[in-house]
Amino acid sequence: MKNYKIILSAALLTLSACSVNHVKNTSAGSDSAKNESPAASPGLFAKMQIKPTIKIGEAVELKFTVYNDADTARQFCKWHTPFEPLMSKYLDVKDASGQEMLYKGAMAKRIMPPPASSYIKVNPKDSLSVTVDLLKAYDISKPSKYTVIYVGQNMSGLTVKDSIEFVYGEK
Repeated sequence: MKNYKIILSAALLTLSACSVNHVKNTSAGSDSAKNESPAASPGLFAKMQIKPTIKIGEAVELKFTVYNDADTARQFCKWHTPFEPLMSKYLDVKDASGQEMLYKGAMAKRIMPPPASSYIKVNPKDSLSVTVDLLKAYDISKPSKYTVIYVGQNMSGLTVKDSIEFVYGEK
């Protein structure tokens, strides 16, 4: 009987220790989950622009503009945007047949949450623009009509509502 009480006490102690650790891990996990996809401040959105027709051999320049419609300054994470070009695949580029163009740029590993230096401030009622050459990161080589879709919103927090299209044609 005495051994039974010792075994039962040890089992209860072990189970209670496991549940305390589980609660701690769950709490820490939810905090890190919140930090894994930084969201931009409300009022920020982005638009992409590109020339409708581009000759083979010319740069395929994409202009990416972030707008702040809010009455106060807002910020967004520059990761997965052209503000930190060629460090990750933040665009889907597809030809007319729907085939996705190979991304050939760098793929950066990130620490979470992003440090303060990873954020860019946009003043109220203002915008910021950057231009990047898609040929430096995507295998665009054959003549075709291409569609570009921004897919980096989970990291940057920015939304781009519309895809853009361009024709990459003969010289």
